[in-house]
Amino acid sequence: MPKINGKSNVEITNLDLEHELPASEGGGDNQESTGSAAQPSAAGTEGELGKLKAERDALLDRLARAQADFDNARKRASREQQEYRDYALSDTVKSLLPVLDSFDRALEHGTEASEFRSGIELINKQLHDVLTKLGLRPIPAKGEPFDPHLHQAVEMVDTTAEEDHHVLDELQRGYKLKDRLLRPAMVRVARNPKT
Repeated sequence: MPKINGKSNVEITNLDLEHELPASEGGGDNQESTGSAAQPSAAGTEGELGKLKAERDALLDRLARAQADFDNARKRASREQQEYRDYALSDTVKSLLPVLDSFDRALEHGTEASEFRSGIELINKQLHDVLTKLGLRPIPAKGEPFDPHLHQAVEMVDTTAEEDHHVLDELQRGYKLKDRLLRPAMVRVARNPKT
């Protein structure tokens, strides 16, 4: 074998590979150490990725279940509110049934006008008592200062008989149910013309 500077070609090739090649093109020892280190880190990354995917799937499942639970709770609450309204209405109607019975009895008997009137007055009082127990309150109007939150002005009347912007007449009674306005009173309001 020919020799260059006293070395054979095989020796030169081995020496060149060991000393002159960069680590990326790598000799035998460098390549083995790099390859063995890359495989465990890739396996570790894949394992972590698998764990993250499993955690994501679990969280998505929990989110879907929470949304379904929330939707079911909303529907249940809506159904319970409707049932409560229905039963509240049935209690109100039940409390008005005796008044209806009294009207039926009054209409069955063909009595004199005075007796009929006293019967109607009694029924009217009975009805007002029932509604008062349910929280219905009439709104005072006649002689009161006009309040646009409680009164609905139908007409302004020029007069000196009543103070300016006071209720002169009540055309239809207004009511509150507990603290809420149910129907405003329809009124005529006094207006004092300025001379």
